[in-house]
Amino acid sequence: MPDPIDKRPPRRWHIAVFLAPAVLVYSAIMIFPLFATLNLSLYTADGQNQVFAGLDNFRTLFGDPRWSESFWNAFKNNAWFFLIHMLVQNPLGVILAAILSHPALRFSAFYRTAIFIPTILSFVIVGFAWKLILSPVWGIAPDMLGAIGLKSLYAPWLGKEAYALTTLSLISVWQFVGIPMMLIYAALLSIPDEVLEAAECDGITGISAFWKIKLPLILPSIGIISILTFVANFNAFDLIYAAQGALAGPDFSTDILGTLLYRTFFGFQLQLGDPNMGSTIATAMFGIILIGVCIYLFGVQTRLRRYQF
Repeated sequence: MPDPIDKRPPRRWHIAVFLAPAVLVYSAIMIFPLFATLNLSLYTADGQNQVFAGLDNFRTLFGDPRWSESFWNAFKNNAWFFLIHMLVQNPLGVILAAILSHPALRFSAFYRTAIFIPTILSFVIVGFAWKLILSPVWGIAPDMLGAIGLKSLYAPWLGKEAYALTTLSLISVWQFVGIPMMLIYAALLSIPDEVLEAAECDGITGISAFWKIKLPLILPSIGIISILTFVANFNAFDLIYAAQGALAGPDFSTDILGTLLYRTFFGFQLQLGDPNMGSTIATAMFGIILIGVCIYLFGVQTRLRRYQF
């Protein structure tokens, strides 16, 4: 009798072959360093040896006033940095995308390119350029405000504790507003014409169509942009370091978790580096980001799925 036909699906070994290089690279630069950092945070230095300390480093970070004051100051500044991006960058990106997606607008491709170009600039270039622009000595900001009769509003914003962090946040918004703009622009173009035509037949046009039809349909995209903004802002370091240095002045008013981690791990000036406490701060940052991502995935994304096609 003939053998019965084997109906089991063939093993697709080629999938593993194609995925293996990416998995190896990702593991080498992300997974292994992550677990090494988590492991290092559980040890403390005793001369040339590493001694297992359990959660003692975390007790020191949150319980010792010398460490906890710096950590919570950096966390507060980081939260403000993120809040400005959420309240300014993302709404501005939605507005720009809505304007640029209008079919009657001419030269929209030029405007999109001009707005997106700062995104590809180096943090060092952006930080140094804005320090020159806002400088009270050789900057052009005082003269530009004077030309329109607003010179009295000028202040050395990067040199004042009350304004420095907000100023840097707005500089970051200027640099990265092109990312939410392009993502929302793509989401708006993906809305089926049939939906818009049906709304137009019901008399819903113009701004009313955006608020009642388009905005609900792009909420999933706005949610993804929000969580990407959260992760990027709590991993921020480059702009603050380029503009204000590792001490995040004036008087640590622009200090965020990234700059605190840098000073602690590598040391700076008279402060000696402590890789164990630096890893503890990095682990705390990872925990904060993980909590935020989980809140989005399990508390927000499930509610936004109802708006997807």
